[in-house]
Amino acid sequence: MSAPVPQNQVVVKEALLSKGNQKIFKDGLWDNNPISYQVMGICSALAVTTAVSTGLVMSIGLVFVLGCSEAIISSIRRYIPARIRIIVQIAVVSAFVIALDLVLKAYFYAVSKQLSVFVGLIITNTLVMARLEGFSMHNPPWKSFLDGVGNALGYGLALTAVASIRELFGAGTLLGFHVIPQAAYESGYINNGLMVLSPGAFFVLGLIIWGHRSIAKFVEGK
Repeated sequence: MSAPVPQNQVVVKEALLSKGNQKIFKDGLWDNNPISYQVMGICSALAVTTAVSTGLVMSIGLVFVLGCSEAIISSIRRYIPARIRIIVQIAVVSAFVIALDLVLKAYFYAVSKQLSVFVGLIITNTLVMARLEGFSMHNPPWKSFLDGVGNALGYGLALTAVASIRELFGAGTLLGFHVIPQAAYESGYINNGLMVLSPGAFFVLGLIIWGHRSIAKFVEGK
């Protein structure tokens, strides 16, 4: 006969998967999406979304940085003097951003060059600082980690959506593969040059914000 599972272990598993924790994760992913609902940190949505590959890498990087940073800040929040809390938060985020930048330069150099300075600008991303100050400083590590990953994934979801539309209509490709057939070009189709410019990103972002809020209102009204 197998040994019975200790009661305290069952409680921990239930706590990790509780409805409250699921709501924290879902809130950043959809209900309170950083880009399409809060309209925060949209500089990346304008600057690194001309291609899906850069949008995806930026999204994955943000998941790593925000999730880890929130967990660390939450773990030490009781020991951070109030006067220097912002400096400590920036220092923690900077450490993870530097690690991310070094990994990109070592293994994904081409993408690193495309992202340029925008990886470093994660440090000053309004989303990152808002979640650290507004959530991690007041909640335990596991909840903070879920909040960071949920918000970063929500951010990445919107970022990838913008990048997909811009790359498809601006270059006729997705992830570098030609999607629009050559026959279309021979028939007179021309790539939309506006999509590779910042104004094109504004238009696409506006449509995504409108779509997200319309769906949310429809779901709430049912």
